[in-house]
Amino acid sequence: MGWSRICPSQHGESRVMALIVQKYGGTSVGSVERIQAVAQRVVQTVKAGNSLVVVVSAMGKTTDGLVKLANELSPNPNRREMDMLLSTGEQVSIALLSMALQALGQPAISLTGAQVGIVTETAHTRARILQIKTERLERHLKEGNVVVVAGFQGITDTDDLEITTLGRGGSDTSAVALAAALHASFCEIYTDVPGILTTDPRLVPDAQLMAEITCDEMLELASLGAKVLHPRAVEIARNYGMPLVVRSSWTEEPGTWVVSPMPQVRSLEGLELVHPVDGVEFDTDQAKVSLLRVPDRPGVAARLFGEIASQNLNVDLIIQSIHESNTNDIAFTVTRTSLKQAEAVASAILPALSVGITPLDRDAEVMVEDQIAKVAIAGAGMIGRPGVAAQMFSTLAAAGVNIRMISTSEVKVSCVIDQSDCDRAIAALCKTFSVNTSAVSDQPSAISHQSPKALNTPHPSPLTPPVRGVALDLNQARLAIRHIPDRPGMAAELFQLLAHQNISVDMIIQSQRCRVINGSTTRDIAFTVGQLDADMACAVLQKAAPDLGCGEIVVDREIAKVSIVGSGMVHQPGTAARMFEALAQHKINIQMIATSEIKVSCVVAREDGITALRLIHEAFGLSGIQQTQVST
Repeated sequence: MGWSRICPSQHGESRVMALIVQKYGGTSVGSVERIQAVAQRVVQTVKAGNSLVVVVSAMGKTTDGLVKLANELSPNPNRREMDMLLSTGEQVSIALLSMALQALGQPAISLTGAQVGIVTETAHTRARILQIKTERLERHLKEGNVVVVAGFQGITDTDDLEITTLGRGGSDTSAVALAAALHASFCEIYTDVPGILTTDPRLVPDAQLMAEITCDEMLELASLGAKVLHPRAVEIARNYGMPLVVRSSWTEEPGTWVVSPMPQVRSLEGLELVHPVDGVEFDTDQAKVSLLRVPDRPGVAARLFGEIASQNLNVDLIIQSIHESNTNDIAFTVTRTSLKQAEAVASAILPALSVGITPLDRDAEVMVEDQIAKVAIAGAGMIGRPGVAAQMFSTLAAAGVNIRMISTSEVKVSCVIDQSDCDRAIAALCKTFSVNTSAVSDQPSAISHQSPKALNTPHPSPLTPPVRGVALDLNQARLAIRHIPDRPGMAAELFQLLAHQNISVDMIIQSQRCRVINGSTTRDIAFTVGQLDADMACAVLQKAAPDLGCGEIVVDREIAKVSIVGSGMVHQPGTAARMFEALAQHKINIQMIATSEIKVSCVVAREDGITALRLIHEAFGLSGIQQTQVST
């Protein structure tokens, strides 16, 4: 239609003629009165001179009720029939909202996902969008209609024309995908909270509203708060440069803008099947400091990184592996010029950290390495796509590159390798993931002076707050695999096994401590998965352990993951130390640590999870005066 991208004002009002996509969740259309209120808001937007597409979810708890009915008939209902059933919920909402708009004198027409042209994979209950055929939708818009679309659903492009649903977050995904396909000015997500908050307002009532947040920060906060935006929707917005705003259905407040980077040119074909990896990053100006066999007790990480911060040293990766006996290992990377200073700090503090260890284990030590490099893959499409990390590990193994250190986040997997392997690793990764954002030089010396970053790496100013939000995930379990042979390809084999079972892995930590067993050097690897996948993951690995030469597999379901996210921490040493200190002051032990440039995650005991969230939120001054009430 040639709609121009028009920037909204500070109050969310558009200028001149704009095409806007609005999405209303189930709570927003949960009753006749609420549907009428939505209709009033829609009419106001049209009277301001805008064309409008409205995407709605099923009313209130309708979907839950339909699922309950199905489960009363069958403990494992057929996926196709579930799609036929669940897709009816949105059809009720769109018809009623269209009637409400017509009653107000506003021309409107309701369309199902199939009628609007949302074409998906043939994957019932979890389909991804392949393309959107917008011809009918555009025709209705030209005729002056508000087009009311059923979210969460689509249709296959096969002869059978099967109805499909998109799974969790499907209505958000539908709305942002439609906005991208129509080249809309922006997309508004209306929900039961006033926007994106610094944490879950149900756990911390004085959480603050953010005026804006980057897509990268939003993706790293995938488990934030009331889950007002699904990662799939943010991924599409990021990939296609679509501005998003999250607003309350009940107020006129401006909400929170989710800021997208300038997009690369992308085809709308295969809309949700884009490359999971946007870029390969590398940094050869890295050195590693490892503290082995330090006490496994509260305050160790806080004291170590507090001293590091007092020296104004910037730390990049931090990992803490799972405990062994009553000790633990912590490793971190710094720039090479900072190595001597970091080593001196670690060596000076080690005796104090080791007080209280039994004589049998009193062999804590500091180890340093300066011939290392960090390689990483980054991309919004990694969330919810099992096997991306395994593909990275397989690529490095095939290139003969051994992984020395692993750290992960929702949108990045980083590996520390030998510096001599860096060029080979970059070339292999760029080829595997079909990206070229990190050039490989023919001159090894040139590589050592360059650190190209992925195109969408944030560039915050030093004044940006170090932490924008705090997230808590109580739905994970941790698996530890003991005594894995330390040779190229082992991590790849392990995580390919899980990927083949469609099991998504979150945090991955490879221990720094080596053991020699039967003449072979071994390490431990620990990782987290969703609670529902823990039993399957354990069974798969136990079956494969004898062939892989691994030791026991240990499962812990009583964990919580708490994370801080903020692009400003790049410029502000001591951010991680501040988080660790907040936990140490209340004797909360940190069981695992993993970091990326804009995120620090800690695993703690499940019983400490909510307390940890509140302590960290307070430590970074994120609490406000007003309390946020979540509507039901």
